[in-house]
Amino acid sequence: MRSSLNPKKISASPKSTDTKPTNKNPLFGFEVFDSLPDMYFLLDVTGEITRMNKKAEKIAGKNLEINQTNFLDLIGPGNREKVNKIFFTCISSGKTTEIETQFQLVKKEIEIRISFSFYKFSFDNRKFEYVFAVAKDITEEKAKEIELQRFFNIVESSLNPILITDLNGKMIYVNPAFIKASGFSKYELIGKNPRVFGSGKHPKKFWDKMWQTISAGKVWFGEIEDRKKNGEPFYTQLLISPIFDKEEKVTGYFGIHRDLSEKRTLEKQLIHTQKMESIGTLAAGIAHEVGNPLASISALVQVARRSSNDPFISEKLDLVKNQVTRISKIIRDLVDFSRPSDFELQRVNINECLKEAVEITKVGTKSKNIVYTVKLSDAVPSLPLVADQLEQVFVNILLNAVDAINEVKDQREKSITIESELTKDEAIINFTDTGSGIQEENLNKIFEPFFTTKSQGKGTGLGLWVSYGIIQSFQGNIEVQSKPGQGTTFTIKLPIDF
Repeated sequence: MRSSLNPKKISASPKSTDTKPTNKNPLFGFEVFDSLPDMYFLLDVTGEITRMNKKAEKIAGKNLEINQTNFLDLIGPGNREKVNKIFFTCISSGKTTEIETQFQLVKKEIEIRISFSFYKFSFDNRKFEYVFAVAKDITEEKAKEIELQRFFNIVESSLNPILITDLNGKMIYVNPAFIKASGFSKYELIGKNPRVFGSGKHPKKFWDKMWQTISAGKVWFGEIEDRKKNGEPFYTQLLISPIFDKEEKVTGYFGIHRDLSEKRTLEKQLIHTQKMESIGTLAAGIAHEVGNPLASISALVQVARRSSNDPFISEKLDLVKNQVTRISKIIRDLVDFSRPSDFELQRVNINECLKEAVEITKVGTKSKNIVYTVKLSDAVPSLPLVADQLEQVFVNILLNAVDAINEVKDQREKSITIESELTKDEAIINFTDTGSGIQEENLNKIFEPFFTTKSQGKGTGLGLWVSYGIIQSFQGNIEVQSKPGQGTTFTIKLPIDF
């Protein structure tokens, strides 16, 4: 038996026949390992197998050829050098060493974790050196590890926000998509309850029902509204699934969100369009019913004015006439919105319309201290539109900008910037002012009829409504962005081909 380190690669040699326990045998009692689930080997310093337990005999022993008695014969050729190095490191250092590798069996290959431990002892005036090797089958463990790694890679790269919580609802994992969607950092989320970004829009019963479902080991699914860190709403479909251990006990919860923001936006646009259509139908009826009586009142006022020379009566009749004229304009606007246009589409130079609208607006007394900046792109083509209607839209938006600027009392620069540009499939026109801005709660109302933030008598609330209808008839769209105290930008988008 060799007692010194053999630097050569371990080679196979005939099997030892000294396996029966005797009082003269220092290996007496190795059978105690027969009842253990792992594979146990006793090796000499050259790697020769002197003993193995029943588990090792069942798995490894049957795969050794007649002339194979070396432990390395169980290792795949590609990994033998590494295992050999770890084996001799154990002997030279006297410390336990470990390595993960594979046993190359006859019909299959299994993943194992090997632990080598070196022992020296004396027995019957003789010195012995052995290496105790424990091989644990980790094939299933490795398969789960690979599966877990694949799952982790999928979750990490998923575009859907995903989180995992413990039984108390505290977050123990969030993927990059969740961090991006919520606006919080990973540090701000881990260890916190998901209510940190809750909107408070859902009643307690809503969440109680959710907890009852997942605590019972069932999957919960529903639509929720959360709040990002910056306060913006975040609409998602949320699926929460319990996570089970081997004993089918719930150990945590897995949640995956599907962003519904675009869906909600489209729903709002659809509802708004349907509302506009309904109001248009109503407006047509009102215009018809009010138009005839109003014409009679206007005629009677004219007759009364010619029949009286009383200054007081004339003054009051003029007041009546002005109000009739105002009502008539409202009715015309209603008719213009609700009735299909009779105008014939012609090629219109959008930039020229913008210039004319700016000139019309600039001559007003309210515009004398306002700086107009016009940046027009020559790439914007002429489109089949109605010039008068398009100009009406531009003037309406510009007049609103002028009024908004004149509401500001501070010393900020009073300016309106008009820009046109061409994208791949749209002509874009932007109107940006430095006015008072629009409150957030009013942004969804500004295109509704008769809605106005101006003081009584200064606006009918129909200008933007009519403008919206005109642009819609051109298959385009009007969008608005505004912050109170910082100004407003109206954006008109007209398709190039429609």
